[in-house]
Amino acid sequence: MPKEKEDKVEASGYHKPVMLQECIAGLQIEPTKVYVDVTFGGGGHSKEILKHLEEGKGRLIAFDQDDDARKQSEKIGSRSLTFCQANFMYMKKYLKLNGVTKVDGILADLGISSHQIDSPERGFSTRYDGPLDMRMDQQAPKTAADILNTYTEENLHKIFGMYGELKNARTAAGLIVKTRVNKPFARTEDLKLALQSIAPRGKENKYFAQVFQALRIEVNAEMTALENFLHQCAEVMEEGGRLVIMSYHSLEDRMVKNFIRTGKVFGEVEKDFYGNEIKPFEAVTRKPIEASEEEVEQNNRARSAKLRVAERVKEKK
Repeated sequence: MPKEKEDKVEASGYHKPVMLQECIAGLQIEPTKVYVDVTFGGGGHSKEILKHLEEGKGRLIAFDQDDDARKQSEKIGSRSLTFCQANFMYMKKYLKLNGVTKVDGILADLGISSHQIDSPERGFSTRYDGPLDMRMDQQAPKTAADILNTYTEENLHKIFGMYGELKNARTAAGLIVKTRVNKPFARTEDLKLALQSIAPRGKENKYFAQVFQALRIEVNAEMTALENFLHQCAEVMEEGGRLVIMSYHSLEDRMVKNFIRTGKVFGEVEKDFYGNEIKPFEAVTRKPIEASEEEVEQNNRARSAKLRVAERVKEKK
């Protein structure tokens, strides 16, 4: 590994967390309060949060469904940390199981873990040949191969268009259905080879990334999970608590932006009898925070990151 790239990767094999200090500043951490990191990954954000908590008095509840993340959490050894091996769509349930009803800050880094991307056997990356898996939770029943081999042409068209934003989504869906008749899809290279002829010339890598993104979102029901999680944030957050969410593609960012603006993932804000807006959060910054040029230079993952910070408003009596 080139010397200038070394600082991108920690000893654990996980990449440095994106906009770490901006996330911590957004949370406005107080030493004895309760915080949640719903995307533990390699623990980069969690470890920094723990530095700001009083050991044994402040509390951090961390979530991740990946078994590698659980193993990482065991290395931290803090009395303030509770790790939940679960999808963040079940945040409220697991908080209750751990005796927590209200929290003072929630952090979500919605990007896929670099550790997962760099593991060929997980099938997330277009750079390696590996099984078409793409499951965040290795116990989940449905893989990317299952989707490619069993979904109807209409459903494939829908997920490629909606989640991958492919301009030729219908053509891609038709080609996959035609190809799988002779040989079922099993590996990432099978998929790339099947779509090679319709990938835009000179932009093949971006095209395949969009296809892989669409499949990953469908495999892990990411949009449903995000919608459920966002609405739970309003239920568990203390007044004045901070919501800090970092997204990496427009679908997620639109959902987060709309939720902060209206209190809903989709639709317009509701108003009470007097015309006052009914929404649980108020944006702290009008526009999303983006990584500095220096950070993007050091960590390419930061290029597409958008960080939004919101504060839980006081309930009107």
